[in-house]
Amino acid sequence: MTAQTLLNALEHCGMVEIDGLHAFEFALDEDDNLHIECIDGREAKHWEFTPAQVEAATFDETLHSWLIEGFASDTRTTGEHRLVCMGDVVSSSDDEEESDENA
Repeated sequence: MTAQTLLNALEHCGMVEIDGLHAFEFALDEDDNLHIECIDGREAKHWEFTPAQVEAATFDETLHSWLIEGFASDTRTTGEHRLVCMGDVVSSSDDEEESDENA
């Protein structure tokens, strides 16, 4: 079962993939604009979506992703972006330490 809205899906994910790039940095600001940031090689990329754009996002059942219109800083244009919400992704060095202890 998929989330009813993109906002609901974002509340339950630990990482997003946007336009094929993985981003751990995503948040709503005080005006409820969605900001997504990631590093592609040495280049920082930033996307910004208004509350209306987040609300208007549509889920693509075939590709299990959201289509959303918004601004991309690297191209300085507004266009359609594909957003995938990944499950609760948490990285911890504790996992590695426990594995070493059990070996």
